[in-house]
Formats: sequence, C-alpha cells, structure tokens
Amino acid sequence: MSELPTLSAVRIEADRVVLRESREADRERLIELRTDPEVGAYIGGPSSREAVEQRIHEIGMANLTNAPGLFCIADKATDGFVGTIQLTRSAADEPGHLTDNAEELELGYLLHRDAWGAGLAFEAATAVLRAAAAELPDQPVILRTQTANMRSLRLADRLGFRTVRTFEWCDADQTLSAADLHSFKA
Repeated sequence: MSELPTLSAVRIEADRVVLRESREADRERLIELRTDPEVGAYIGGPSSREAVEQRIHEIGMANLTNAPGLFCIADKATDGFVGTIQLTRSAADEPGHLTDNAEELELGYLLHRDAWGAGLAFEAATAVLRAAAAELPDQPVILRTQTANMRSLRLADRLGFRTVRTFEWCDADQTLSAADLHSFKA
C-alpha cells in the first residue's frame, strides 16, 4: 500500500452524476457491468457472474468503495448505478509508468453500456480530477488503456491527457497518457 497522498473525498457531485459509495441496490447493475463482454473487451474480458458474486460476498457491497479514490457513478436524478471510477495509486510493479517504480495517480473507469455516449464518463472523470486537484499537491495523473480502445483514447484526449508512449501489457498494445493534476483545477 502506497504511503503517497490520495483523494480523501467520499462523495463528489457534478451536474448529472454523483460519485458515491457502493450500496446494496447497486449489486445487480454492478454484476451486469463486470460480466458484459463489450465493457470487458479492453480489460482482459468480462468476469464470470460467479466470480463477481464471490468477490461481492467476500468484501460486501458496502465495502467495495471503502478505499480512498474508489467510487460508484450514479445518475444524480435517480441515484441509479451507471458505473465505477477510481483515482488511485498505480502499482509500481506494473508496466506503463512515467518513471520506473512510480506510483502515480491513475484514472480508471467503467460505464454500463446503456450510459455510453452520453458524456457521463467525461463528467465523472472531470469531477474526480477537480476534487483531487483542489486537495492534493500537483503531480502527474496517468491513464493506461489498450491502444485499440478508441473510446477511451478519445476521452483521455478530451480530458486533456497527452499520449506519452505505447507499451505491451497483457498481450496487447497499451497507450500511456498523462496530465498534470493541477490542470484540472476549477
């Protein structure tokens, strides 16, 4: 576990979404998200329903977002679960860093397919990055995605991340993008 500072916010509101803790009511939509082949296409494939249910059983729904920087994305009007987002420290032993053995802040997200194309990932990402920029010292934020994931690459570009390089990981070409945290200050 990293000793570096992380985001302390537990709830972040934006225009159409709220980033919040996980709830029992999110269970079925979370299972659908993690088992959807299209959602899992660029993250090593979908998980089996049994594996997701086992993970929820081991941790508990309320504890899935207990760590700093982990959130469920919910529709602000209905509080319905639409995805997950995290701004956490990347593991130093994984490939795709700006410097060797770094534990940069890393942005990651998954959205339910029925929420794709509505700008909700951009809104959620902007909200979490602004909250972090207001609280943490300036530092790089990375986003690692399969190079074939054009949606994610377009979102990274729209957010202001710049492509740093490509690398191979999990038998696929990956793109490392980065931005300075304080570029997201409101």
